[in-house]
Amino acid sequence: MQPGYQPQQPPQINNNMAMSIVAIFLFWPLAIPAIINASKVNPLLQQGDYAGAQAAAAESKKWSKWALIVGIGWYVIVLVCCLLGGLAGLLSADTSSTN
Repeated sequence: MQPGYQPQQPPQINNNMAMSIVAIFLFWPLAIPAIINASKVNPLLQQGDYAGAQAAAAESKKWSKWALIVGIGWYVIVLVCCLLGGLAGLLSADTSSTN
């Protein structure tokens, strides 16, 4: 090794594991591929496959975003249905008590 030679540091790539783990609580069927792809990023970086690591990180981010979108949308729909059902129950109770 030559004096003064600095080994090149590999570029840091965000593996999106945190977002994948959060996504598993919202909609797990789409979060599983996100976690699988996120777990591929660091080994690919260690092997020197930067393009493969970047592609795995992009796939992980894509699946995580879809899991978050579907999960949050599902919870909003359930919340709206519960609120409307409760409101309908209150209104029908009010009309039946006045007769």
